[in-house]
Amino acid sequence: MPGFSAFDKSCMRRALALAQLGLYSTDPNPRVGCVIARDEEIVGEGWHRRAGEPHAEALALAAAGDRARGATLYVTLEPCSHHGRTPPCADAVIKAVVRRVVCAYPDPNPRVKGEGNARLRAAGIMVEVGLLAAEARALNPGFLQRHERGRPWVRVKLATSLDGHTALADGTSRWITGAEARADVQHWRARSSVIVTGVGTVLADDPRLDVRIATNDEPPRQPLRVVLDSAHRTPPAARILAPPGECRIFVAAHGKTLAGDAQATTHALSATPSGLDLKELIAQLVARDANEVWVEAGPRLAGAFVASGLADELLLYVAPKMLGTGARSLIDLPAIGRIEEGARFKFTDVRQLGNDLRIIAVPR
Repeated sequence: MPGFSAFDKSCMRRALALAQLGLYSTDPNPRVGCVIARDEEIVGEGWHRRAGEPHAEALALAAAGDRARGATLYVTLEPCSHHGRTPPCADAVIKAVVRRVVCAYPDPNPRVKGEGNARLRAAGIMVEVGLLAAEARALNPGFLQRHERGRPWVRVKLATSLDGHTALADGTSRWITGAEARADVQHWRARSSVIVTGVGTVLADDPRLDVRIATNDEPPRQPLRVVLDSAHRTPPAARILAPPGECRIFVAAHGKTLAGDAQATTHALSATPSGLDLKELIAQLVARDANEVWVEAGPRLAGAFVASGLADELLLYVAPKMLGTGARSLIDLPAIGRIEEGARFKFTDVRQLGNDLRIIAVPR
């Protein structure tokens, strides 16, 4: 890795902070920030706001104007090299006669994949890659994994009492956690491409599963909502089918439009002994350019994602209360014969939200 100065690191941290501003709005594009500096002075900044609008590099170059000549450009993801809804950023950087480009992370998109940096180098621009790469990757886990492994980043949300239950025996679950934890869930929904639930949750709770917080002082972007319903039991009046946003129902039959709601189109998935084929679902979501998938469902569906190896991250909200014998379990997983056979996870973040804890864990 090249030797980066303290100023280089400061500029890339600023670029990452700018990219963070697009956390809720850029989907399906990556979140990208850019800083241009000359003589250790920042002369231009930009961040990508949403698909179809100018990329971070274009905005930073426009802000810098003539001061971009001979400057260093810091960007959190490799500049694009292809024509989409906007022209190639690599060409704009070359035209501005930038001297040096510091890129945090290479773009695995097959339409770029090194071509952006190669084009810059061919034009005589010094290109250095890898500064704060882990932080840059953490901004776009779904976009990167979709292009590297052909699947989105899947988060499974769970809420539990101290004794490992999600609801009373009669199904009552509102509210296990407090207002702060529920507000935190809204932010995770808002950054997601898709929210997935099961028909059991729809029938028991009639949730909306929409985003109800303002993001960047704008109305929120609504992720696609998906209901897994093998027997087509979703009521036409279910709140999850209503605006805002779009809902799709996946069933074990040929798709059709649900009567009375043009937005709730059904699609076919293959059936497996344990339910609908989740890998087939993931493939269909990738075809829709889904980056991050948020699973907010009951113990059976949550367990199916974990058991199938499709859960990249668990978000577990733990309330300081107990629900007692007979209450419903946290997650349904296949029985194991030895403790060593159990799924293993690593905690990556633990914090208190009001009276509750939020634990983030990833598979080992």
